[in-house]
Amino acid sequence: MIDELDVAFEEDAERGGAERDRRPKKGRGRSAIAMVMTLLLFGVLGGGVYFGYTKVAGFFVAADYDGGGSGPVEVTIAKNSSLTEIGNTLVEADVVKSTKAFLNAADAEPRAKNIQSGTYVLRRQMAAAQAVTQLLDPNTRLIKGATVPEGKTAKQTYELLAKATGIPAKDFEEAAKDPEALGVPDWWFKRNDGKQVAKSAEGFLFPDTYEFDPKADAKQVLRTMVEHFLTVTGEIGFADEVQKNLGVSPYEALIVASLAQAEAGTAKDLPKVARVAYNRAYKKKMPLQFDVTTNYWLELNGKKAKHSGKLTLDEMRDPKNPYNSETQIGLPIGPINSPGKAALSGAMKPPTASWLFFVAVDKKGNSAFATTDAEHEKNKDKACDNGIPLSDC
Repeated sequence: MIDELDVAFEEDAERGGAERDRRPKKGRGRSAIAMVMTLLLFGVLGGGVYFGYTKVAGFFVAADYDGGGSGPVEVTIAKNSSLTEIGNTLVEADVVKSTKAFLNAADAEPRAKNIQSGTYVLRRQMAAAQAVTQLLDPNTRLIKGATVPEGKTAKQTYELLAKATGIPAKDFEEAAKDPEALGVPDWWFKRNDGKQVAKSAEGFLFPDTYEFDPKADAKQVLRTMVEHFLTVTGEIGFADEVQKNLGVSPYEALIVASLAQAEAGTAKDLPKVARVAYNRAYKKKMPLQFDVTTNYWLELNGKKAKHSGKLTLDEMRDPKNPYNSETQIGLPIGPINSPGKAALSGAMKPPTASWLFFVAVDKKGNSAFATTDAEHEKNKDKACDNGIPLSDC
């Protein structure tokens, strides 16, 4: 078509203006037809571009529900989930219509990056923006939390967990019978001193504040605590440090940490009590004579713990007590509680000293340490003067 137009124009130019006026209007007709066809072509192309744009744009419009949805549904967001993974989870539960809609809503809400793992009560078929809002509302998050303080025994821990989760204490006791099934590596139950090992969960249920999945059973709850123990001890290099610098197994150092946790009245005395335990058990090879081991045995047998000054000699020297530290040399057969990070650190890096004795000397829990009997007797006199009810007072 364009070639014909060019030829007509050239012929017309050669003939001159007068001749152009006298010749038939064939060239002008062709020009008009060309103009119309050109306009039609652009129209078709323009319509195609518009149609294509609307088609492509449709792919970027995220499918979304309207309103607040209907019918409650529990949704569990896994730990360390990305926003995309959260969106996929919500789509699977029919909370939001598309992951893209959720991501768009999350991008518009700066706090969305703070969405936590856990189980939430949401509603089916919600607008994505409302789903984001609900995930940021603490009232929609189902929490079964528990705080386990440092120094709690396994038995005491099961009772705390039972109150917090509604799971019977006996379920925790049953789950704890196989500590390796809870995640405790078998190498933790080895000793270098040749003494018997009490293979239990005692000592491995790390004290802290926890938020448990409402659907978790006793075993899953205890596994969470064991995992936390392994994480903390791994971060501080506990196992490697005690084997390299103290020459004891991690299990023996864990026992010492639990003893220090029970005996020390202040955090600053934790490493000092650990040093006394190491000195008596390994350097002097003498009984520890720590009253807390007797109280632990009493608790295991369903009896109440007593203040040191009220324990009888028969209770402390009970030959049936495998935790007897009154007459038996060395460390007891296992930990007597769950020590915290400070106690673990103290047992890992005790100060260099020759102390063999300590006694609480005031009502703030501070202890005095001694190397000789004479020094220890003076410290006990000080304790008595300060109203500490020792058996010698």
